[in-house]
Amino acid sequence: MFHRLFPVRRDGSDTSLVGRRQLPRAALAAILLPTMCLPARPARAGLNLLLNEFTATRDELQAELARRFPITRRYGELASVSLHNPQLALDGSANRATLTSRLVIVSPLLRTSSMGGQVAVSSGLRWDASGLSVRLQDPRAEQLRIDGVTGSDAQNLERISAAVVQEALQGYPLHTFRPDELRFGLKVRGITIGVDAIKVQFE
Repeated sequence: MFHRLFPVRRDGSDTSLVGRRQLPRAALAAILLPTMCLPARPARAGLNLLLNEFTATRDELQAELARRFPITRRYGELASVSLHNPQLALDGSANRATLTSRLVIVSPLLRTSSMGGQVAVSSGLRWDASGLSVRLQDPRAEQLRIDGVTGSDAQNLERISAAVVQEALQGYPLHTFRPDELRFGLKVRGITIGVDAIKVQFE
């Protein structure tokens, strides 16, 4: 009975200690190997303390923008410009985000009460520690079109609209953290834009 519970080798050594040492290794292998063999998965939102990074997917960012739009800014007393239906695209190769939006201009100087168009704005990203936010940095109106206007009138309206849009989107929040998400007091050291997500790296 004693030998069944605690097997002993012919040389007199106790094999139970060897078995106990091998058991943690076997258990660890059983946990890690299936994970290592899994195919790559699409980016998922959330905090990863092992990699010191937070991932926000494009779909998550798109949903945040949709809740905050439309946004409206005035150009003195001459016109107001509003942005509607934002569509976000991420360019990992250029490390920039592109925001395409419906544009509406309202002005007493227009022949009609309002005019519509389309604008595409590319932007870098920066971290705002006080607001716990990832914000647009130095947005540029890459493409802007106003429907039904040509010639010098179109050029003037496009110039005004581009200036208003860039000012409106400068520092605009793309993602805002909840205080409980950063409860560990993590400090941001960089932001990377991928194909379908952004990654915020922490120290």
